[in-house]
Amino acid sequence: MPGILKWFLILVAVYPVANLPVKAQTKYNIVFYNVENLFDTWDDPLTSDEEFTPLNQRHWTKERFEDKIKMIYKSLITAGNGQFPDIIGLAEVENLWVIEQLISKTPLNKVPYGIIHKESPDPRGIDVALLYRKDRIIPIDYEHISVSNEGKYDFKSRDILHFKAELGKEQVHFFVNHWPSRSGGYIETKEKRDITARILRKCLDSLLIKNPNANVLLMGDFNATPKEKCFTSILKALPYPGNNNPSWLINLSTLWTKRAEGTIRNGGQWELFDQMICSVNLLSKSSLKLETEQSGICNFDFLLEPDPTYLGEKPFRTYLGPKYHGGTSDHLPIRVILLEK
Repeated sequence: MPGILKWFLILVAVYPVANLPVKAQTKYNIVFYNVENLFDTWDDPLTSDEEFTPLNQRHWTKERFEDKIKMIYKSLITAGNGQFPDIIGLAEVENLWVIEQLISKTPLNKVPYGIIHKESPDPRGIDVALLYRKDRIIPIDYEHISVSNEGKYDFKSRDILHFKAELGKEQVHFFVNHWPSRSGGYIETKEKRDITARILRKCLDSLLIKNPNANVLLMGDFNATPKEKCFTSILKALPYPGNNNPSWLINLSTLWTKRAEGTIRNGGQWELFDQMICSVNLLSKSSLKLETEQSGICNFDFLLEPDPTYLGEKPFRTYLGPKYHGGTSDHLPIRVILLEK
């Protein structure tokens, strides 16, 4: 027996193939969080933010701001299973400065995060934003989609942020949303959310006509539940597992109702306003595998507190009315895991 072959057989016997090192799969952690009024402490004369100042009714101070960003960091790193998330979608941030503080004044500064943000026409001055790890995510392009309407429902709301990036061998389109709130009543504000859904659907149609196999992931606080018309009829987002029509979407959040109650609580009722929605291709054909079992609502103990009025638990929020309460947010974060096959 030739010497080289002999030694090869000995090595195989001592180190079977099953025991050889296996290349670790790349895992991408995507988190969305409505951080509830992350304002700076000075008055912007162009927006209605004056209540979040030291001398106004909420007595919003530098110390309270710094406590809040530390708690937001803890929430994000826990949502990342102890790792820095690769993509972070945010809602209710006032401006670029507060996002830069969130990164620079917490351990998020240990990794290089890029920021995508633009001032939106929201009357209170709150915006959406996206953070991405520059050492793991390759940005391609981004745009801010205007949300407004003329006529009977004349309004301006937060822009929808569209971010296109490379994750490994795949390109993914991320859309960060914060749809019009229910303030003023559900019926009175429903049409605004329907209009927002039509605006987003039009953008998705343009994208999917060009590339029916596009990987799309919507995230956000939609101020609506998965069964409402704005999702099922207008946005064409069906409950998981959806169907095989590449122009329709699959609402991953419908899986979470079996494992948790919701992301926000009003009057003792949990609601699933914060959702993740994907294209058919991302769930079935992409080289990125969406780990449904590791995705969901991040209902960590430190983000909850007892609800003495309605029993059970509720999110531990920053304010109760005008009174400072010391919590993180009135919403819970959500996450999805993408695994490179």
